[in-house]
Amino acid sequence: YALVNINEYDKALVQQHNAFWVNINELPPLIFDHSAMVEKARALMQQKTTTEPIGFNLLPQLFTLSQLQSLYEAIYGENIDKRNFRKRIAEMDYIEKTDKIDKTSSKRGAALYKFNEKAYRKAPKFKI
Repeated sequence: YALVNINEYDKALVQQHNAFWVNINELPPLIFDHSAMVEKARALMQQKTTTEPIGFNLLPQLFTLSQLQSLYEAIYGENIDKRNFRKRIAEMDYIEKTDKIDKTSSKRGAALYKFNEKAYRKAPKFKI
Protein backbone atom coordinates (compact mmCIF):
# COMPACT_ATOMS: atom_id res chain seq x y z
CA TYR A 1 0.00 0.00 0.00
CA ALA A 2 0.96 3.64 -0.31
CA LEU A 3 -0.36 6.55 1.69
CA VAL A 4 -1.03 9.69 -0.31
CA ASN A 5 -1.93 13.00 1.25
CA ILE A 6 -5.09 14.07 -0.58
CA ASN A 7 -3.73 17.63 -0.67
CA GLU A 8 -0.40 16.62 -2.21
CA TYR A 9 -0.87 14.70 -5.44
CA ASP A 10 -0.46 15.38 -9.15
CA LYS A 11 -3.94 16.48 -10.24
CA ALA A 12 -2.96 16.54 -13.93
CA LEU A 13 -1.82 12.91 -13.73
CA VAL A 14 -5.07 11.92 -12.06
CA GLN A 15 -7.08 13.62 -14.82
CA GLN A 16 -4.90 12.09 -17.52
CA HIS A 17 -5.72 8.58 -16.26
CA ASN A 18 -9.36 9.33 -15.43
CA ALA A 19 -8.71 8.46 -11.79
CA PHE A 20 -10.79 9.69 -8.86
CA TRP A 21 -10.97 9.45 -5.07
CA VAL A 22 -13.58 7.23 -3.45
CA ASN A 23 -14.48 6.48 0.13
CA ILE A 24 -12.85 3.16 1.03
CA ASN A 25 -16.15 2.04 2.57
CA GLU A 26 -17.97 2.76 -0.71
CA LEU A 27 -15.69 1.12 -3.26
CA PRO A 28 -17.24 0.29 -6.61
CA PRO A 29 -16.94 -3.29 -7.86
CA LEU A 30 -13.28 -4.07 -8.56
CA ILE A 31 -11.85 -6.54 -11.05
CA PHE A 32 -9.85 -9.69 -10.37
CA ASP A 33 -8.58 -9.94 -6.80
CA HIS A 34 -8.40 -6.17 -6.26
CA SER A 35 -11.03 -6.19 -3.48
CA ALA A 36 -8.90 -8.70 -1.57
CA MET A 37 -5.83 -6.56 -2.24
CA VAL A 38 -7.55 -3.49 -0.77
CA GLU A 39 -8.58 -5.44 2.33
CA LYS A 40 -5.07 -6.83 2.79
CA ALA A 41 -3.54 -3.37 2.40
CA ARG A 42 -5.99 -1.94 4.93
CA ALA A 43 -5.20 -4.70 7.42
CA LEU A 44 -1.46 -4.09 6.98
CA MET A 45 -1.99 -0.36 7.45
CA GLN A 46 -4.00 -0.95 10.63
CA GLN A 47 -1.25 -3.18 11.96
CA LYS A 48 1.44 -0.65 11.04
CA THR A 49 -0.34 2.18 12.90
CA THR A 50 0.20 0.30 16.15
CA THR A 51 3.99 0.44 15.72
CA GLU A 52 4.71 3.45 13.49
CA PRO A 53 3.30 6.97 13.18
CA ILE A 54 2.34 6.53 9.53
CA GLY A 55 -0.84 8.59 9.79
CA PHE A 56 0.92 11.81 10.69
CA ASN A 57 2.20 12.11 7.13
CA LEU A 58 -1.42 12.56 6.06
CA LEU A 59 -2.15 15.41 8.47
CA PRO A 60 -1.11 19.03 8.23
CA GLN A 61 1.86 20.00 10.41
CA LEU A 62 -0.61 21.45 12.93
CA PHE A 63 -3.84 19.49 13.37
CA THR A 64 -6.87 19.29 15.63
CA LEU A 65 -7.76 16.25 17.69
CA SER A 66 -10.89 15.91 15.55
CA GLN A 67 -8.69 15.65 12.43
CA LEU A 68 -6.50 13.06 14.14
CA GLN A 69 -9.53 11.07 15.27
CA SER A 70 -11.06 11.19 11.78
CA LEU A 71 -7.82 9.83 10.37
CA TYR A 72 -7.77 6.87 12.75
CA GLU A 73 -11.47 6.21 12.18
CA ALA A 74 -10.76 6.08 8.44
CA ILE A 75 -7.84 3.70 8.95
CA TYR A 76 -9.79 1.37 11.24
CA GLY A 77 -13.10 1.74 9.42
CA GLU A 78 -15.08 2.34 12.59
CA ASN A 79 -16.11 5.13 14.92
CA ILE A 80 -13.93 5.71 17.97
CA ASP A 81 -15.39 7.05 21.21
CA LYS A 82 -14.29 10.68 21.48
CA ARG A 83 -13.58 10.62 25.24
CA ASN A 84 -11.57 7.41 25.10
CA PHE A 85 -9.64 8.63 22.07
CA ARG A 86 -8.73 11.93 23.73
CA LYS A 87 -7.77 10.16 26.94
CA ARG A 88 -5.41 7.89 25.00
CA ILE A 89 -3.95 10.84 23.08
CA ALA A 90 -3.30 12.70 26.36
CA GLU A 91 -1.09 9.76 27.41
CA MET A 92 1.10 10.20 24.33
CA ASP A 93 3.93 12.65 25.01
CA TYR A 94 4.76 12.87 21.32
CA ILE A 95 1.47 14.55 20.41
CA GLU A 96 2.00 18.07 21.68
CA LYS A 97 -0.60 20.75 22.18
CA THR A 98 0.49 24.09 20.74
CA ASP A 99 -0.63 27.56 21.75
CA LYS A 100 -2.38 27.97 18.38
CA ILE A 101 -6.13 27.74 17.75
CA ASP A 102 -7.97 26.67 14.59
CA LYS A 103 -11.08 28.82 14.22
CA THR A 104 -12.20 27.44 10.85
CA SER A 105 -14.66 24.95 12.36
CA SER A 106 -16.20 27.06 15.15
CA LYS A 107 -16.12 30.50 16.75
CA ARG A 108 -14.48 29.14 19.89
CA GLY A 109 -11.94 27.21 17.87
CA ALA A 110 -10.03 24.02 18.48
CA ALA A 111 -6.55 23.63 19.89
CA LEU A 112 -3.90 22.69 17.38
CA TYR A 113 -1.46 19.88 18.03
CA LYS A 114 1.76 18.72 16.43
CA PHE A 115 3.61 15.44 16.17
CA ASN A 116 7.03 15.38 17.84
CA GLU A 117 9.02 12.64 16.12
CA LYS A 118 11.97 12.95 18.50
CA ALA A 119 9.71 12.35 21.51
CA TYR A 120 7.99 9.52 19.62
CA ARG A 121 11.24 7.60 19.15
CA LYS A 122 11.77 7.63 22.93
CA ALA A 123 8.15 6.93 23.98
CA PRO A 124 6.44 3.63 24.80
CA LYS A 125 3.98 2.64 22.07
CA PHE A 126 0.20 2.79 22.55
CA LYS A 127 -2.53 1.37 20.40
CA ILE A 128 -5.35 3.78 19.62
